[in-house]
Amino acid sequence: MKFFGFILRFLLSLLIAIGIVAAILSFTEYSYLIKAVSSTYLEGKTGPSILDHSKFENRVVETGLHKPWRMNDSTSFELKKEEEALLKKWETTAFLLIKNDRIVLERYMDDFAKNTYSNSFSVAKSLVSIAIGSAIQEGCISSLDQKAADFLPELKGSGWSKITIRHLLQMSSGVDFGESYGDPFGFMAKTYYGQELRDLTLSKVIEHPPGKVWKYQGGNTLVLSFILKAACGKSLSEFFSSHVWKKLGAANDALWTVAEKDGLEKAYCCFYSNARDYAKIGKLMLQKGVWDKDTILDRSYIAQAFSPVGLTDEEGGVIMHYALHWWLTTYQGQKVHYARGIQGQYIVFIPSWNMILVRLGHQRDPNVGAKVPIDLYDYLAIAHRLQQEA
Repeated sequence: MKFFGFILRFLLSLLIAIGIVAAILSFTEYSYLIKAVSSTYLEGKTGPSILDHSKFENRVVETGLHKPWRMNDSTSFELKKEEEALLKKWETTAFLLIKNDRIVLERYMDDFAKNTYSNSFSVAKSLVSIAIGSAIQEGCISSLDQKAADFLPELKGSGWSKITIRHLLQMSSGVDFGESYGDPFGFMAKTYYGQELRDLTLSKVIEHPPGKVWKYQGGNTLVLSFILKAACGKSLSEFFSSHVWKKLGAANDALWTVAEKDGLEKAYCCFYSNARDYAKIGKLMLQKGVWDKDTILDRSYIAQAFSPVGLTDEEGGVIMHYALHWWLTTYQGQKVHYARGIQGQYIVFIPSWNMILVRLGHQRDPNVGAKVPIDLYDYLAIAHRLQQEA
């Protein structure tokens, strides 16, 4: 009995200590750690997941009249056992292949289905690029070379004053935001789990002259979302809904996580949708920004959106695998354009094959700095087999 009494007193003391620490943190700049711990470690996880929408406030990205995909009416394309094994290896939850505007292969795993919400993570960055292009098409923004300070007055007279929208889309703003996903005190943790986005983001300092050095950082995307709201008078979610999502005829409303109720979107991540609706983005890009004779993105923007940055990174390497918030590569001699997220979220389109590939799941090549993640080649190999057999 004495032993059990000791255990109870120990647990009570531990709970009191945790309560005191939480109370202290709630009055400091580290209050976000309470949310971080409660939504990860206390749930048996070590970081963000593809199902985090239930843990945060979200803004609805409304859809319009549903325009369903056509289904392949010929012999079905089946996965081989070794391909199934690769999907399982990377903990895939959804895999979708669309060729010539028809769904040819659709596979769901791990209790996921065609309408299951899944975090996009950094795929959302490419969606912000689409929103910026649409804002230029609508006239809210005059050009890619308009300065951020034109929309965000607090930047005037500071080191930020020469940063343009193009610099932000190219990841060449020169601002040192910080991109470490393993640092609980870093910028990414604060913006993912915290409530303050604008002041935190715009307080960061210039590290390099704008337009000189490529450095992949989500803070650039947040600034673009601030610009969009100031320029067009709508939140990122509202603008994306009215100018993109409704026009594409997505089957379901999407969600975009906000830092707090009625707050700003976590623009660099945290757009939630499903494989079929994500594929609509690939179709829009295959159609060079036009949907049902409605020009969402003009050809000039499309051309620039997929032109390699051509700048050097901090190690001196020339960046030819990144454009305006889109990734670039080649496979079997064909150009491949794609959006990607940290846990293996992909929207891929291959113009010469008239093909779209969407993959959602829990794992990706652990080398987050890879020019082309290893797992993407596995999915492209499946797409190539489809192209050969079609």
